[in-house]
Amino acid sequence: MALESDVVSIRPLSKRNGLALTIVGASAFVLGFGLFVLFPELFAVGLVFFSLGAIALILGLAKVYEPDTTLTMDEQGLTYFHRRGKVSINWDNIQRVDIPRVTQGVETIELSYIGIKLKQLNPILDKISLRLAAGLLTEQRPLLVTAASQQEDLATLETYLGAEFSPLVIDGDRYRGVLAMFGHRCVMLNTHLGYHLYIPHDSLDRDPREFIKLLRQRIEQYWVQTNTRLIHMDKKGAPKGPQ
Repeated sequence: MALESDVVSIRPLSKRNGLALTIVGASAFVLGFGLFVLFPELFAVGLVFFSLGAIALILGLAKVYEPDTTLTMDEQGLTYFHRRGKVSINWDNIQRVDIPRVTQGVETIELSYIGIKLKQLNPILDKISLRLAAGLLTEQRPLLVTAASQQEDLATLETYLGAEFSPLVIDGDRYRGVLAMFGHRCVMLNTHLGYHLYIPHDSLDRDPREFIKLLRQRIEQYWVQTNTRLIHMDKKGAPKGPQ
């Protein structure tokens, strides 16, 4: 099996209709404001237009400012693009990918994320920008709450929250500040949910299971190519027998 050399780009479904929603929201916002000023007797109607317009405008702008491409896959690995920056994950650093699952009572519930379990966290902490790390910490609060719900001992969660602000040492490398907080969060989520990094489903342009299948294919192809290259190098470097 030869490794595909083309770059696969994933464009999020969540970005669709962003411009239209922005225009509609801005129009309703201005209309509502105009009703406030020009027709005080239509205050209730103006309030409805003003409120709905403001919500639609904010949502529309959020869509517009999202990256056109959220994920790319090439020969080296996977790159995740976020409005705050990007981070790359090499194929040889991915241990497992799947949809995270949690237990509630007797039911098993799938979370709306793609989970990535790493072999080493250091390469991510060395590459990720402080701005992106801070943004992901904020966006991952629902995951933190979900992880806490799996932990029966609340004292353990309190201990973690206190430790999140402390320096982090991994494989001899010491991290402080936002990077340490993000590293602690990754370790905690891996402990309770099974994965270090999480990609929201709304960042995808296809069914999550199809995306996972594609990811696994690319990882497998990477290792096939790597092993083939090593075998070829061994053969070239092998000493020749007697002539």
